Amino acid sequence: MFDNIKINVDNKPVYDISFNNNFDALPALVNALSISDRRICIISDSNVAKYHLDAVMDVLASVCNKLYSFTFDAGEEHKNTHTIETMYSYIIENHFDRNDIIFALGGGVTGDMSGFLAATYLRGIRFIQLPTSLLAMVDSSIGGKTGVDFKGYKNMVGAFHMPSHVYINLDTLNTLPDREYISGFAEIIKHSIIKDVQYFDFLGANCTYALDRNMDIMSEIIYKSCKIKQSVVEEDPTEKGIRAHLNFGHTIGHAIEKYMNFSLLHGECISLGCIAALYISYKRGLITGDEFRASVKLFDSYKLPAKLCGVDVSDIDNILAITKNDKKSDNSQIKFVLVDGIGNAFTDKTVSDDEIREAIRILIGGQYE
Repeated sequence: MFDNIKINVDNKPVYDISFNNNFDALPALVNALSISDRRICIISDSNVAKYHLDAVMDVLASVCNKLYSFTFDAGEEHKNTHTIETMYSYIIENHFDRNDIIFALGGGVTGDMSGFLAATYLRGIRFIQLPTSLLAMVDSSIGGKTGVDFKGYKNMVGAFHMPSHVYINLDTLNTLPDREYISGFAEIIKHSIIKDVQYFDFLGANCTYALDRNMDIMSEIIYKSCKIKQSVVEEDPTEKGIRAHLNFGHTIGHAIEKYMNFSLLHGECISLGCIAALYISYKRGLITGDEFRASVKLFDSYKLPAKLCGVDVSDIDNILAITKNDKKSDNSQIKFVLVDGIGNAFTDKTVSDDEIREAIRILIGGQYE
């Protein structure tokens, strides 16, 4: 197992990412953070709670006597301010104060909402990430971005609030449905495309092992992605510069996600969004045809969608219109992330509507030769 990764902000240590094969080290973490005498609320969704909530409660019961749990209905459609209101009510009624703490047990939806709850309750209390999905382990649990959807627009309401710890239990990957597991590889492949061509090649060479959930390979993949996220977050903790590169694939991906009424998983939409951004980069001469096709092949080899199904060319302008409401826009200009060669991302404000239309049209056709 790999050593902890320490996240620093302004050259000061803020929290660690730890890598584990179970939840057994949680009591040591509680003691290290001096929270054994505090109220702890474990927040989870209805799917994750069935598998992991009892195990976490049992482990923590040995060191904590003020344990609470809150479970909400699973699904992106519940990532909204109404669910947050019910969370506020629960912790208010149980007398949580500024020194108490939230544990986020679950995937990206749980982590984002629990973090937002912690950021805004009494102007900020501590929280710990216990990511159980591959996507959350490599992306959403790291960096302190929290948020909820508003009227279907992704993460439109949010705050930056750093966790006190990110505790990764790789064994939880074994309880993920195949589709959820595969979805996480979209962000992993994205990391390689924007930051590390050698990682890109490593993912291509180890696809079979990764899909078979070989834990030796997966621990290395998760560690490599966490290191990439660490380097970006430390350089730009509040997304004023290079951290925006992590939004590669998200502008069109989020628009597809909303247009499809969240029938596709987040990672599936990011796969499509990345391919669209790669296509624009290719048409601008920033990557070669071979690089573009190799990238599409990598997404496809991880069983991620490379074609936008169930959408007609007549829908293109509707998807384009949704991109205009993207939270990453600046004075009505979309901040689009492109790549100048694999491993070298940059932000561009000149991507035209016609370029976006053409990229979506290519996704609908699914022909990349």
